[in-house]
Amino acid sequence: MIASSGYGCDASVLLDGQNSKKEGIPNKNNLLGFEVIDAAKAALEAACPGTVSCADILAFAARDSSYKVGKIYYDVQAGRRDGHVSIDSETLANLPSPFVDAKEIMNDFPRKGMSVDEMVTLAGAHSIGIAHCAVFANRLYPQNNQQNLPIDPEYSNFLKSICPLEALTNGTEAANPANLDVTKLDSKYCLALQSQKGFLVSDQTLMSLPTTAKLVDYNA
Repeated sequence: MIASSGYGCDASVLLDGQNSKKEGIPNKNNLLGFEVIDAAKAALEAACPGTVSCADILAFAARDSSYKVGKIYYDVQAGRRDGHVSIDSETLANLPSPFVDAKEIMNDFPRKGMSVDEMVTLAGAHSIGIAHCAVFANRLYPQNNQQNLPIDPEYSNFLKSICPLEALTNGTEAANPANLDVTKLDSKYCLALQSQKGFLVSDQTLMSLPTTAKLVDYNA
């Protein structure tokens, strides 16, 4: 979902430009669905010009997508204003990395006004979608003992069959978690973490600390 980019608050990720947030390293070639938001904005502008912001459309789209794929509904207030500045370098500074451990993630989210509970819940959005091989390569081919989180051997072999070492440099391969329906938002993400089948380092690391592991177990 496009709103998961972390810039749904002001929709600045929708702005085009050579140095826009669309071109930021975490977003380029990863964020999809801009045409859906553009179509919604065009329809709303035709019906009631200058009334509904792109930021509100992103928030509503995230809510409706959650219900469509997971029967999860939550209320969303309107009234957000659109940003007019979009800088690519802000993406690395503001979006959590898929390569970091739980302690670092727990330091990042409070700076955005989010609790640890909300952080673990939001991580469940990884139930949906795919990832390029290079993003989770350190789960399969750890270097210099930088990543020692446990991984289920069969799951590791499955992912290696899709993402051999040579696939990590061409940027074209992508993989789906073996045990997840990547079109459905559900608790299987948490069950996967319990089974040492976390896709990203930032996923599996949630089981490495008692605080976050307890929340994963609760959500499972």
